[in-house]
Amino acid sequence: MTITVQDVIDWLERPVRRIDNTVDGLNAGQPSMEVTGIAVTFVASQHAIEETIARGANLLITHEGEYFSHRGGREQWPDDSVVEEKRRLIEQSGIAIYRFHDYWHAYKPDGITEGLKEALGLSTYERDELSYASVIELPEAKSLKEIALDAKGRLDLPHARVVGDPAKMCRLIGLSAGYRGGGANSIPLFSRYNLDLIITGEGPEWETPEYVRDAVYQGTGRAILLLGHAESEEPGMKRLAKLLEREFDGVPVSFVKQTPLFNFL
Repeated sequence: MTITVQDVIDWLERPVRRIDNTVDGLNAGQPSMEVTGIAVTFVASQHAIEETIARGANLLITHEGEYFSHRGGREQWPDDSVVEEKRRLIEQSGIAIYRFHDYWHAYKPDGITEGLKEALGLSTYERDELSYASVIELPEAKSLKEIALDAKGRLDLPHARVVGDPAKMCRLIGLSAGYRGGGANSIPLFSRYNLDLIITGEGPEWETPEYVRDAVYQGTGRAILLLGHAESEEPGMKRLAKLLEREFDGVPVSFVKQTPLFNFL
């Protein structure tokens, strides 16, 4: 049976009520294209696009867009050589690129958070599920250092950034992904659940990390573990690739892992 790009999009969006003003959508290619292979990735980087082509896939499903802005496209960067080179590659290749961001986050449970929870081995310890985070209660307290090193190993991270005493024992944990580590989300979460630790992707460094620094200075002893935006959301996209593989039997599906963004000298 022929599977089109639109067939895949319809399946992806079906579990969620229509979202208005979404960043999701088909950014390249035609809905009527027959899908010969699907690649799934966190961000439509140059590497991910070239890898999609090399694998013989013609549909790339990405969580973050290809042109370095949450809402804008290449029109934000007129006459930029990097943007133009990427545009040429996409157009010449003829692949379709579908951004799957808002809908995946709107799944119940959130597809990205669920993937991170599973990758960290925390699914069975969930105490409360929120729209933007999970509250985890470990059966036994573990030190911040032990939790950070475990996350580093499970996610294959080159580093783990923490604020707080590495020896602090943590049992109640708030888990969020991507850019949900800002103060508006994390500070009320600390207070509402009396959390020991928040594990998140990223957020402004002058918000939650500074709040934690003051909490430690005051003797409260809270902590935060920052995994990185991509590192916290890749597991959710990897989980999506497995779901697509089961649904579209006969269509090759693969996950394109990104190399770490930052080097530490």
